[in-house]
Amino acid sequence: MSADHTMRALARDVFLHALGESSIEKAFARHVHYDRGVLRVCDDLYDLRSYTRVFAVSFGKAGHQMAEVLARQAGATIGGIVADPVVHSHQVAGYRYFSGGHPHPNEESVRAADAILKSLGTLNSESLALFMISGGGSAVVEKAVDPDISLADVAATYRTLVYSGAPIAQINAVRKHLSAVKGGRMARAAQGAQQVSILVSDVPENALDSLSSGPTMPDSSTVEDCHRIAAEYSMLQEFPTLVRELFEKHALEETPKKDDPAFARSRWWKVLSNETAERAAAEIASAHGFTVEIDHKCDDWDFAKAADYLLERLRALQREVPKACIISGGEVTVKVSGNAGTGGRNQHFALYCAEKIPGENITVLSAGTDGIDGNGPAAGGVVDSTTLDRARIAGMDVGEHLRGFDAFPVFEKLGDAIQTGTTGTNVRDLRILLGY
Repeated sequence: MSADHTMRALARDVFLHALGESSIEKAFARHVHYDRGVLRVCDDLYDLRSYTRVFAVSFGKAGHQMAEVLARQAGATIGGIVADPVVHSHQVAGYRYFSGGHPHPNEESVRAADAILKSLGTLNSESLALFMISGGGSAVVEKAVDPDISLADVAATYRTLVYSGAPIAQINAVRKHLSAVKGGRMARAAQGAQQVSILVSDVPENALDSLSSGPTMPDSSTVEDCHRIAAEYSMLQEFPTLVRELFEKHALEETPKKDDPAFARSRWWKVLSNETAERAAAEIASAHGFTVEIDHKCDDWDFAKAADYLLERLRALQREVPKACIISGGEVTVKVSGNAGTGGRNQHFALYCAEKIPGENITVLSAGTDGIDGNGPAAGGVVDSTTLDRARIAGMDVGEHLRGFDAFPVFEKLGDAIQTGTTGTNVRDLRILLGY
């Protein structure tokens, strides 16, 4: 077995170990506990017997998984609504299920939003609203704040936002102001009730209010931010007519801020994030003798700028130690133009790196912890100095696939696609660079 093959296998092992340590089950074991009627969420204790009603809303890519793990502890004590992009054959007792769309909302997303808002509206000061929120929730639960805006318009707006090249926090700032459930509006629907949010974060550590577009948190973004973002990324001309008119007429409504009464009895706890995956990856790489540096400075950078930066960081570390490793969490951006093929930002990033490392002892893996990368079946891909030659022998032009945003066929042909299936969690992407 060649050194390149061994390093590709090791990069996979590092990623899969990090994925295992980022499971909902392990996060809840660390931070959420139920015993004899009392629910502990991090530093908070909630005696469920003191409430006349406890209602849970669990949504996003980990919607089902969070409800299921909590039910193992609390049994049928807690029930409510689950909205998840995956249709699960087994459903947790006491929960009503909705199969919301992702990456674009569907009819079930709207039905989920309607059901959640209606149920939250029945709560009072003696109720507890338990929110379990994970990445992907922006699309899985959605309803336009303006009733004249159709689901097709919402989906078209999402496509414009996702393909704009804007960072996730800026994308979600716009989503919040167009939504009846985002930017704290879900919390406003439950105003008066005690509220606690358990957060599985797929956003930057300093931007938790952009997780699933912050449905239960005060919104730090403003209408003015939305106008600036739309202009900076040339979104207006791509928006559907009714959405564009809201901007042109300056008719966007402001979202609830931190002094809003909706948050008077609210608490928010992050139980899992990209940092968990980064630390786990670093630990296993260190155990294999690599000197490891964690570097997420390039979070939300353009993929090419991020790749060039990380490769230079790795080369600098290689000059100092025999086995070097850079772990980089977060996400990169890819501005898609024309008719895109099959793939996603992780595979695009990795394939770009393949063009930069022929002749070097470098392996690069990039993958999403949710098991999904763009519009294909892979979570990501792994490359090394042999990738270009192996692709050429297989009759594939890497440059052509990059230009067509069509990375997956290359990884599939070479056996270098990272395919995990949907993982039931989502803590952003992970990039693993090995130098040896």
